[in-house]
Amino acid sequence: MEKIKMTTPLVEMDGDEMTRILWRTIKEDLILPYVDLKTEYYDLGLPHRDETRDQVTVDAANATERLGVAVKCATITANRQRQEEYHLSEIWPSPNGTIRAVLDGTAFRAPILLPFLRPAVPGWEKPITVARHAYGDMYKAVELVTNEPGIAKLNFKGQSGKDETLVIAKTKGNAVFQGQHNTETSIRAFVHSCFQYALDTKQDLWFSAKDTISKEYDGEFRRAFDEAFANTYQAKFDEMNLHYFYTLIDDAVSRVMRSKGGFIWALKNYDGDVMSDMVAAAFGSLAMMTSVLVSPDGSMEFEASHGTVTRHFYRYRAGEKPSTNSTATIFAWTGALRRRGQLDGLPDLISFAGKLENACLETMKDGLLTGDLGVLVDEGHRCQILNFEESLEAIAKRLATKMHPISER
Repeated sequence: MEKIKMTTPLVEMDGDEMTRILWRTIKEDLILPYVDLKTEYYDLGLPHRDETRDQVTVDAANATERLGVAVKCATITANRQRQEEYHLSEIWPSPNGTIRAVLDGTAFRAPILLPFLRPAVPGWEKPITVARHAYGDMYKAVELVTNEPGIAKLNFKGQSGKDETLVIAKTKGNAVFQGQHNTETSIRAFVHSCFQYALDTKQDLWFSAKDTISKEYDGEFRRAFDEAFANTYQAKFDEMNLHYFYTLIDDAVSRVMRSKGGFIWALKNYDGDVMSDMVAAAFGSLAMMTSVLVSPDGSMEFEASHGTVTRHFYRYRAGEKPSTNSTATIFAWTGALRRRGQLDGLPDLISFAGKLENACLETMKDGLLTGDLGVLVDEGHRCQILNFEESLEAIAKRLATKMHPISER
């Protein structure tokens, strides 16, 4: 069989730990046998980020702007413990945060559903998509630890000469401070992305924040949503019988739990980080959650929404074969290949992405599962728990039958 051709490369960002192992196997066993894969490769593994002083992350983000499509493996966000473990010269920032700052996009995360897995929230009948603002908040914050009494101030000096100062706190002893920000341009881009995605997918849109407490910071988000809806989107929403509403985030959490699902939940950066994991876990597993970062210029970066599965990696390094779920990582690849095919007019590449996704889902529907899903199946549903290699082998066999019909064998 002649391999499926690509005309434009996609940006490939390699990652860390167990997901790096899965990444290599997925490429070798599921993609390269069928696709003449063209990628612009960037190694975002923590050792190489340290070697390049994190320039490789910036380069990968800029390449995504240039080429329009990227696929990313999960990466480590360093802390002091990781600095010691990997002998880092610095505690480098979150690569996801760096990429999001460059692309200034919105991350849309949605669960991958299986019919025999019941959500932990009994009333959820349809998927919930979390739209996470992908710039600012604590991910671009500066922090300061002090060890004496004093006064902390927030100061802004404008180009016009305007000078404003607010007292943050007067402390009587040791304290810790954090300064975070956002931009009007980024907020507005987030707002329009959410409304447009709701129209494209024909789903209601919820937005929640805490403007009763954060009257200016969260209030700016609410004002942007309300103005965009009233001035641009209300007529289109009415025409399609869709609804938009705002509510405080604590009220939204209770509403979400009582809902049937089937809507987009728009959230600020940190709120979206937390709530997307909650939604993923409640629907089944963090490894069953897709994530795509959409920038205002239409560039897209596809990734799994979970981390590097450190615990499994330590077991793998000790000689074990853990039962790691590769679904979200596979769907990151298929999402990127499908988008590349759409942009370049390559129907065979689009078709391949669908076949690989179906091979993955059908394998799981047949009861060939990894451990995270095996504990969730309904009683009486027969299943076999596989390690990560066995799972990928089973998917590869099913994919082969789809790519090579009986008449061709």
